[in-house]
Parts: sequence; structure tokens; C-alpha cells
Amino acid sequence: MAKWKFVQRLVLWFFVISFSWIASAETKSPTADVVLIHARIYTVNASQPWAEALAIRDGKILAVGTDGEIAQYRGISTEVIDGKGRLVLPGFTDCHVHFIDGAFSLQQVNVENAENIEQVQQQIKRYAEAHPNDAWVLGRGWSYPIFPPSGMPDKKQLDAVVPDRPAYIEGYDGHTWWANSKALAAAHITKGTADPPGGTIVRDPATGEPTGAIKEDAADAIVRRAIPVPSREKKLQALRAGLKHANELGITRVHVMGGVNVGAGDVADAELLEQLRRNNELAVRFYLAYRFDPPEVTAHQLDEIEKARQKYQDDWIAAGGVKFFLDGVIETHTAAMLEPYLNAPDLSGSLLWDPEKYKNFVTELDRRGIQIFTHAIGDRAIRLALDAYESAATKNGTKDARHRIEHIEDPSAADISRFAHLGVIASMQPLHAYPNDDTLKSWLPAVGPERATRAWPWHSIQAGGGVLAFGSDWPVVTLSPWPGLQNAVTRQTTEGEPRGGWIPSERISLADAIKGYTLDAAFAGHREKMEGSLEPGKVADMIVLSQNIFEIDPHQLIDTKVVMTMVGGRVVYQQKQ
Repeated sequence: MAKWKFVQRLVLWFFVISFSWIASAETKSPTADVVLIHARIYTVNASQPWAEALAIRDGKILAVGTDGEIAQYRGISTEVIDGKGRLVLPGFTDCHVHFIDGAFSLQQVNVENAENIEQVQQQIKRYAEAHPNDAWVLGRGWSYPIFPPSGMPDKKQLDAVVPDRPAYIEGYDGHTWWANSKALAAAHITKGTADPPGGTIVRDPATGEPTGAIKEDAADAIVRRAIPVPSREKKLQALRAGLKHANELGITRVHVMGGVNVGAGDVADAELLEQLRRNNELAVRFYLAYRFDPPEVTAHQLDEIEKARQKYQDDWIAAGGVKFFLDGVIETHTAAMLEPYLNAPDLSGSLLWDPEKYKNFVTELDRRGIQIFTHAIGDRAIRLALDAYESAATKNGTKDARHRIEHIEDPSAADISRFAHLGVIASMQPLHAYPNDDTLKSWLPAVGPERATRAWPWHSIQAGGGVLAFGSDWPVVTLSPWPGLQNAVTRQTTEGEPRGGWIPSERISLADAIKGYTLDAAFAGHREKMEGSLEPGKVADMIVLSQNIFEIDPHQLIDTKVVMTMVGGRVVYQQKQ
């Protein structure tokens, strides 16, 4: 009997220990692949704004908290990254880029820092001499004040430094181009060549001969078709360089604004992104949009959009947005304004789309659940875009479409509050409002002082409840978010001019500016549940910075360097020691 009782006790003890072990195993924290400790983490999560550590498993954030709280997630195989007290932010999203163009621009001549025509010519000449085998000399970056008094370049100035082959240099804003005589000849542009819809071949008023300046859609419709198409390998090479550049700057997602038309440009190159992903080389997440050009949207194009949405819809490559251009830019008087330009009273710009056709296409795309991005800079174009979005929502009964207006340089006072009311995303590029000569000597005289009070009205849109989504428009300006962040907060040059800031009432706080590149940027792409802040369940996309940007003079934001970039829990960039 005693022996039987002993066996019973032994069996009972075994079951107690077994159940205790099972219960312990069930309550034990899962082991993290990576933990980041000893950091100053700004999460952009309102319920837990700050932390010092986080845990990552399978590319997503497992937990966020103190070093002590995260210790339970460490296992034998867990990689431990010491943040060394540095500031950590969610990875930045650039909500407006032309990625393949930007990637190629890294390999071309860039004259954006030239201060006069002589410097522009010297830089182009040096590049041409260093690249004698390039069939075309391509580049970008010149600004309108470089070419007084008209602001337009002339082919003779480019012929003087590149006489032997075509040269084609894009203006800094991507709306005007500069061709030499060889480029005009290659594109078959002569005195008798008609302007294409939405574009202008600038001509000598006395002779009618093309001057070499090409505006808006004339560049795409005529000249670009003459430029040799890069090979697949050259495109891959450019994309690799672009990805590396983005990661070095802390960019972990981009919203790409399409190529020159449906099936062209960045979206058509999505298969190249797939190849890079298969090779484990894709280190930036992509949201791709097609571009629709006037005068029509065809059934075939709509089918292509639907196919793209079906094929590309994951965390790394997503497609199916649509980009419209409604107008041009203020500096060249091609942005569509409600009233004439102050310095050109016979001009008020023009719309690139027939208003009724544009509204009809917006309604159809909205009905299909396709997100729409509309380039609208002048107040007339901005109003049309808002009207079209409002009409589509009324007709279709759609909600939370999050259609976007891109740029929004000078809206009317009556339309600023409509962004929040209609749920339209204000996709803006802070560095476009940088108060340099182009802004103050070309942009400002065109609109005049009254309309200038509403220039890039970040604070007004936000104060009314609107959502700001920030980006660069790369390669129009640098892909780096740090100059843009600085300008959003200061509205001054790096030298602190103008004193007090240019339209200082439209400055926003640093926290709000960061949100425009992170959580609100994710919201603008319908991804706020998975991206944009550092909290459990979201993707482990984050950046470690060289300085705590909350503790410095805002004029030093531009000096910020990225020490480490992580995408999906994988370190894709680390600053060399």
C-alpha cells in the first residue's frame, strides 16, 4: 500500500511539473530576432511617444518599452543593437518622387548649385569632356534666375560647350528643358514644328526659330522620344544606386509619381523591382502610380491599372494609383490661376485637361476604388481637383478614398478648409518653399503679395484638420528629407534669411513635420495600420540619427546624418565608423 501511495505521489508530481512547464512555456515571451536597446526612440505613437528599446521578430515590431521590459524578449540567438543613446525615428516615406529619373540623375550632370550661366556652362563642359562616349549629354538643375531677363535658356549657350552631340538639360522644377541645336535636330524640331497639346516650344519672337527652351509636355511628346532608351542592365544599375542613396538618407518607402504615360516610366519598370526583390536587393518599399495624359483615358488604360493592382499589392511593391497633371508651374506662368499673373496681366495659365473630362475620369476611378494623385499648383487647378473629388464622392457614395493633391503652392483662401472637409490629402514638398532667389525673385513677383500670403500653407491646412503628407519631388530637389524638414519648421534659408521667416505663420512644429514624413505619409498611402510609427505589429522600418533633432537649433536640422537604416528588421545601411 505504501509503495502504491508513493507511485501515486510520483505520478501526481510528474503531472504538476508537466503542466507547470507547459503553462510557463505558454506565457514565456517569444524570442526576438533583434532587439534595439539604450536608445532614445521617438515612436510617433501618441499613446506611447517615447521608449528606449524595442524588439523585432519576422520583420515586425514585437514590443516597445524600456530596456528592462524588452530584456524578456532576448534569447541566445537574438541580435542586440546598442543605440548608444541616439535618437531613433520611424523610417521616412517620401510621398512624391520620380524614382527612376532620380536614380539616373545620380549618374548625370547636375548644375543645381551653379550661381550663374558661366558656372552652369563650365559644369556641363567638364561633364561632357569626362564622358566622351555618351550619345547624349543629359542632366538637370538649372533655375530661371540664371537666365535674365526672360528666365529662359537659349540653345546657343549650350552649343558653346557641347557642339558635337545632343545635349538636353532639365530645369530644376522638371517643367522646362534646355536643348542644344543637335538635340533639336535629333528630335526634328524646326521652325515649322507645331506645339503639342499641353506643351510649348519657345520661339524667337522675331524669326520664329526654336530657342532651345522646351516647356511642359513638349518635352515628353517630342524630345524625349529621340533620346536612346537605357538598357535593362543600365536601369538596374541606376535603381541600385537610387536604393543605396535613399537608405543613406533614411528613406524606407517612396510614392512614385509615374512615367510619361500609362505603361511607361517607373510603373513599367516594376518588374525590375521584382528582380531586385528576388535577389534580396530591394531595400525601399514602393507605391507606384500611373500617369494619365490628356485628352482621354482609354478602356485599355483602365484595364492596365486593374492588372497592376492585382499583380502588385504587398508590403514591398504596390501599384494602382493614378496621376493627373492639371497645370504647370507659377514661374513660367503655366500654373492655372483664378486671376491673371501680377507680372504678366495677359496670362493666367491654363488647364491641361478639359474640366468635364477630368471630372468624369475622376468619378470613374473613384468608383473603382483607385487612389488619385493630381498635380495642381495654381488656385484654379487646386479648386478643380477639389471639386472633382467632391463630385465623385457624392455620385459614388465613396468614403475615405484619400485622394490627393500634389504640390498645392497657392490655393485660394476659400479652398484651404476643404482639404479637411473632403478628406483630401495635401501632398506637399517643404523644400519647394525654400525662400531663395527662385522663390522670391521668380515665384513671388508672379503671384503678388496678396496671393503670396497663402504660399505653401502647411499650417493653415493642418489647423483646419487636413492631413499633410511630405516628400521631395526628387530629382526636382534633393531626396534628402532633412532640408525639407528644416524648411517646414523655419521657412528660412540655411543662413537664416529672411529674418523671422518667409510667411512665418505657415511654419509647423518639428513633431508635426516628422509626422508628415512618417505616420501621416503612411496614412496618405492607406498603410497607417502597418507603417509610419514604431509600435507592436508594424513593420520594423526605422532610422538612427547622428543628433537629437529635438534638442538642436532648427537651423541645424540640415546637418542631420543617418547612422543606421533598418527596413523590415534588416539593417540596409550603416554609417562607416
